[in-house]
Amino acid sequence: MYINNINKIKYKSKVCLCTLGKQENRYIREFVSYYKKIGVDKIYLYDNNNINGERFEDIIQDFIDFGFIEVINWRGIKTPQLQIMNNCYKNQYKNYNWLLFYDIDEFIYLRDYSNIKDFLNEKKFFHCQLIYLNLIVHTDNNQFYYENESLFERFPEVVPITKPEGKRLEIKFILKGHIPNIKIISEHYCNHELKNCNGFGKHNTNRNIYTKEPDYYYYFIHHFFSKSTEEFINKILRGDGKVNNSRRIFNKIRRYFKQININKVKLDFLEKLIGLNLSRYRSKYKK
Repeated sequence: MYINNINKIKYKSKVCLCTLGKQENRYIREFVSYYKKIGVDKIYLYDNNNINGERFEDIIQDFIDFGFIEVINWRGIKTPQLQIMNNCYKNQYKNYNWLLFYDIDEFIYLRDYSNIKDFLNEKKFFHCQLIYLNLIVHTDNNQFYYENESLFERFPEVVPITKPEGKRLEIKFILKGHIPNIKIISEHYCNHELKNCNGFGKHNTNRNIYTKEPDYYYYFIHHFFSKSTEEFINKILRGDGKVNNSRRIFNKIRRYFKQININKVKLDFLEKLIGLNLSRYRSKYKK
């Protein structure tokens, strides 16, 4: 359904967020509060915890009672990320003008807007069906352990774009609703011939997970990839929504080492708790 009257769009526009959560009780309240504050209408939270694991209801029952969050039972299912993205779009695309697909460590930033609907209602997006935004990766701020404070307070430092890892140009999308027969094949793009653009409404000619014209200033996504060393280890050990094997673990560790100030203490810490031999990194990243 296309609406060409801006006043009608502002009145009828509805935005939801689909996300997958596993062992995220430490962070879920900050995530939910953030997106409620910027105007998201509803969050569909797919609970991928272990069958007898922690429950989001223990932390955000008030948001559930209010109707802002719907928890969907996806407990015990392996590698479910694309499943839940497609499931959420299939079930909700008729109900929302725009759908967001962000992880619980990802926070959208819109420099000139306090409400996401004001951003999405802009005329520049009338003919856009996918909006690609860049990820900005935060470092571990040289923290080893979890602290019960805001992620933004604990990890203000970001990976400089002057570093190779800071130039990854990785993107995630906002997908327009009311489009049937969509199949999402990656958390970074769809395989449908959709009209896509960046946060300025300009067509993005790159049809993969990177963009040729990165935006690290106006409209992007804060990504708290590792948090502290302890939390990064827990993230590895719990697995994620994709295939989880030793090769993928090594890839995550390699990416982590590119984003932080690595030292012997961190290497020892990682090696002991993960149970993998990191000698290849010990020689390469020795300080």
